[in-house]
Amino acid sequence: MAIMKVIEVLSSSEKSWEDAAKRAVARTAKSVNNIKSVFVQSQSCVVKKNKVTEFRVNVKITFEVK
Repeated sequence: MAIMKVIEVLSSSEKSWEDAAKRAVARTAKSVNNIKSVFVQSQSCVVKKNKVTEFRVNVKITFEVK
């Protein structure tokens, strides 16, 4: 039986929500091993002068604890 842990991570990108999610995983991987999945819990944008300037995601990252 594997022991899994879930952490919540907030991330942003000027490109896309997909890039924001990838950044969340990449940054988390610097301090956490054995990442198994990422669940995008919510998405939002920052709007300045009627233009989307930033994409934000709130993700739950699941990893195996050894």
